[in-house]
Amino acid sequence: MTETLLIYFGLLTAVLGGVSLIKPVKFLKIRSRWCGALVLGLGAAAAIAGLAFPNEEYRIATPRTQLDQLAPLYQFREFHSIRVAAPRDRVYRAMKMVTADEIPLFRTLTWIRRGGRGGPESILNPNENVPILEVATRTAFLVLAENSGREIVLGTAVMVPADFRATKRLVPDDFRAIQQQGFAIAMMNFLIEDDGQGACIISTETRVRATDPSAKRRFAAYWRMIYPGSALIRRMWLRAIKKRAEGSSR
Repeated sequence: MTETLLIYFGLLTAVLGGVSLIKPVKFLKIRSRWCGALVLGLGAAAAIAGLAFPNEEYRIATPRTQLDQLAPLYQFREFHSIRVAAPRDRVYRAMKMVTADEIPLFRTLTWIRRGGRGGPESILNPNENVPILEVATRTAFLVLAENSGREIVLGTAVMVPADFRATKRLVPDDFRAIQQQGFAIAMMNFLIEDDGQGACIISTETRVRATDPSAKRRFAAYWRMIYPGSALIRRMWLRAIKKRAEGSSR
């Protein structure tokens, strides 16, 4: 994502400029404190530009998956996939059973995401030896759709207005129907498709829909900051599913 690269480039540049206000980093050709101040300003400007980058809106014209039906309209998206040398039913079982401790760097990255704080069980703070999807669905996430052996779709409200008070547990129709300002609705799927010769492709996609321009701007800043860590977790998650499925195949 161009905007994410711009943010992190800007932050790194600003840090180097800030350090150079104390002692110029001469091996980077920052030879004076005035130059450091200029670098700091340019870095801050780049980071702000990345945070303010405009967001496009996307719409699925022809639904192909359960996720397409539930989240045909969105502004933010993340997609990853991997090939697994195992049949689809075995991959689906592995997907349902993978734990956080099987996902490399999961606990480190989620600890950073939590700011080093503890707290109750959640997908960012899962108990040991419990399947990560089980943790998700008994805390903040809801199963919106499941086609056993092929696809599961989870959803959660990642941003809600300050005066919102849920009187019941949200159901799939709520996720499609919410138009009230101040919401950002996230849906994530795992999709398994045959790839021939007893193998398949498993993918995971996340889509987020903000319900008004203000919510979209606020969520965009958050999304762009967490995207690198989120993308790494999703890739490691798919690798953990692959390892479990192919291991049980052998």
